[in-house]
Amino acid sequence: QIDVEHGRGAWKTYGDVKNYTMGKYQIKTFNKISTIGLGRFPTDEYEIRAEDAANAHAILLRSHKLKEEEIPKTCRAIARCGAGTNNIPVDRMSELGIPVFNTPGANANAVKELAICGMLLGSRRVIDGINHMSDLGKQGLAKERVEKDKALFGGRELAGKTLAVIGLGHIGSLIAHSSQGLGMTLKGYDPCLSINSALRLPREMDLTDSIVSAVADADYISINIPYIKGEGGTHGIVGKDVIDHFKPGAVLLNFARGELVDSEAMKEFLDSSNGRYVSDFPEDLLWNHENCIVLPHLGASTEEAEDGAAAMAAETIRDFLETGTIRNSVNFPDTSLLDRPKDSIRFTVVNKNVTGMLAHITEAFAEANMNIIQQINHSRGPIAYNVLDCATSNDDVLSFKH
Repeated sequence: QIDVEHGRGAWKTYGDVKNYTMGKYQIKTFNKISTIGLGRFPTDEYEIRAEDAANAHAILLRSHKLKEEEIPKTCRAIARCGAGTNNIPVDRMSELGIPVFNTPGANANAVKELAICGMLLGSRRVIDGINHMSDLGKQGLAKERVEKDKALFGGRELAGKTLAVIGLGHIGSLIAHSSQGLGMTLKGYDPCLSINSALRLPREMDLTDSIVSAVADADYISINIPYIKGEGGTHGIVGKDVIDHFKPGAVLLNFARGELVDSEAMKEFLDSSNGRYVSDFPEDLLWNHENCIVLPHLGASTEEAEDGAAAMAAETIRDFLETGTIRNSVNFPDTSLLDRPKDSIRFTVVNKNVTGMLAHITEAFAEANMNIIQQINHSRGPIAYNVLDCATSNDDVLSFKH
């Protein structure tokens, strides 16, 4: 329940007049946002604030876990500099009519490179070798044993091996292309594969009809799917029924979400085989297993990825605030808009996607003697998004309340 309808009431209930700068959009930031991205906001039209942003029109953040009480009632949009939005109360924002945006693909190359690194780490016992040489160095034996001990850390090459890619979006397709360049055979599975995503895949990739079919004869498996809670979601999607079909020496790469993998089933596999698990999500059952390599959450931790994600998020916010355009939203329908006609004003209306609402909206404009020049109505699940351009004259003073 909300006591004050969002965006209404006395000024003191949804803003701070002392905090307001006439003629400028206010952007509230959480976390350290790339200066490259923030530079996409023109300083004569926008002000960026990490503090004292009581009148923020939009919020820009990375990993900060956003709470509803941190969102001013003036907020019209939230953008995450990254793909995941688990740190944002998306369902609640939908109820309040606030679109939530992400930046799909902005960090794809960084994650792809880490996945390739993970395949190499899972093949050559590189980390064990580094630790071994460090211990020998402390004993003054490194030079003496550098050749003798190399047999302790034998491995295998990637060329000629089979990689199964689970999830064929931006990251999955990049992993597939780079792995093909390393001489690997490719298999893939994605039940939600779009035409655009399919066109990005190598022609030689063998697409399967299930995860089990994809992993059955794979030497390496890369998971690149979102984590979705609840019934029909992806929690534990790589479970015992899937892991039981792994080859004994298979290497599982998980740079997506830890909850996608059943830890108990994975531990059973690692205990009984020479397989590997490489991930940047620590699990209580697996973090210290000799066949498990756990990294910090490094997927998007490159300067290039952070710059790209922040720039994409900033452009998305600008498009929405300035024109009403919606792209890369996780809760609102994509809406591409033409320029607003001359001598017109643009309204955007968010409502529940129920029968008869569009008629009520247009009726309200008609009662206010406002001529609608053009309008768009798009919907996504329970949300309907309306854009209406209405004619004005130079001396019009619009007073519109319904």
